Amino acid sequence: EKQKQLQQLRRQTAHMETLAVPMMLGSAHRPLFRTQSSPASTSLTVCLCLVAGLVYDSQMLKHQCTCGDNSSHPEHAGRIQSIWSRLQERGLRGQCETIRGRKATLEELQSVHSERHVLLYGTNPLNRLKLDNRKLAGILSQRMFVMLPCGGVGVDNDTIWNESHTSTASRMAAGSVTELAFRVAKGELKNGFAVVRPPGHHADPSNPMGFCYFNSVAIAAKQLQQKLSANKILIVDWDVHHGNGTQEVFYNDPSVLYISLHRYDDGNFFPGSGGPAEVGSGAGEGFNVNVAWTGGLDPPMSDAEYIAAFRTVVMPIAQEFSPDVILVSSGFDAAEGHPAPLGGYKVTGKCFGFLTRQLMGLAGGRVIMALEGGHDLTAICDASEACVSALLGIESVNVLEDLIIVVQRRSPSNLTELEGICREEWEKLPRYRCAKLVASYPKRLEAVIAANGASTKY
Repeated sequence: EKQKQLQQLRRQTAHMETLAVPMMLGSAHRPLFRTQSSPASTSLTVCLCLVAGLVYDSQMLKHQCTCGDNSSHPEHAGRIQSIWSRLQERGLRGQCETIRGRKATLEELQSVHSERHVLLYGTNPLNRLKLDNRKLAGILSQRMFVMLPCGGVGVDNDTIWNESHTSTASRMAAGSVTELAFRVAKGELKNGFAVVRPPGHHADPSNPMGFCYFNSVAIAAKQLQQKLSANKILIVDWDVHHGNGTQEVFYNDPSVLYISLHRYDDGNFFPGSGGPAEVGSGAGEGFNVNVAWTGGLDPPMSDAEYIAAFRTVVMPIAQEFSPDVILVSSGFDAAEGHPAPLGGYKVTGKCFGFLTRQLMGLAGGRVIMALEGGHDLTAICDASEACVSALLGIESVNVLEDLIIVVQRRSPSNLTELEGICREEWEKLPRYRCAKLVASYPKRLEAVIAANGASTKY
């Protein structure tokens, strides 16, 4: 029976995958549709020689609180050091192409952020000497810092500031994600994972917050639009905190589909945004989708809920959108090991790898992942290892077997009920039908499915 279930899950996984084809941008663009055809039925050439890319730079380690004590700062250099070491220990770095990171230019930063924000947080005492002193003097006089309990300085109670190194590290993170995205979009790499910090998805056009200064994923998306004429970009954000900054940047843009899965708790979990009714506005209405988990930690969300959300919400919508390229705000603070204030959920690293594999079935496999949050070192190393393994095409039968066991633990009583609710709501849309659930949701997700189904359109 177990073997039969394993085969069934494999078939379902295969059904969600698509043929990898080269990217076509600009005036020559035509939509890349999912297909069940054999490779021989298409005139497009499949390139099997591409490898996964990695990007990392030690300059990002220097963004540290001046107090010198990492124990009071969950976002610290040890996060990316540990991940980079784990990838080396497992032999994954040797199977990837490591590209050189770079700092984002001030112009690239301003594709998302205001000039004031860029000059405030993208410059340091050394490079300010090359800029317009009169303009800088007025802007820098507006800077507001807070004294942290540890003795260091921050822009808020959580987000530390190091006058010498924060701007360089933040620009390096944004530039590295952008460079990796370019290499993948141009067909020089198959896909990629950016081991970067500080994170970015909370940074809005005018404000740093939640450890973030520059929205690396949003900047990469804007650059793909402006310089490579990418017509349709999918951003998936599975950090346990809502990416308020990314949502704001693309809220009116129908060419960027933003899908976030996050702890919401009726707006009582940081940052408080990302309710299911936030679906975009103007031309962008229906291109912002929030899978907003509520109900606290009774029980905490785990693999079953995330897999079910992908099957019923994320993948059907993403398939219809048919993106050219996919950016993933890959925060791992939904992983088990994070205390309640920082997450409290129980998603495994294997599940993150499985979700990565699902996304690789879209956009010809052009998936660029960028580290966002996640602070338990073992958890983020496990998750990063699983995601990079997925990008490399390394699959384990044990992963599928483990996920079957996890899914079976959920009560089947909710399955039929939620299928009915999902079908009733989604049938209101002529171009959507509810995908069959492979796991049952807790009742708290009913409103999320209904709101997303009733409000999302293309």
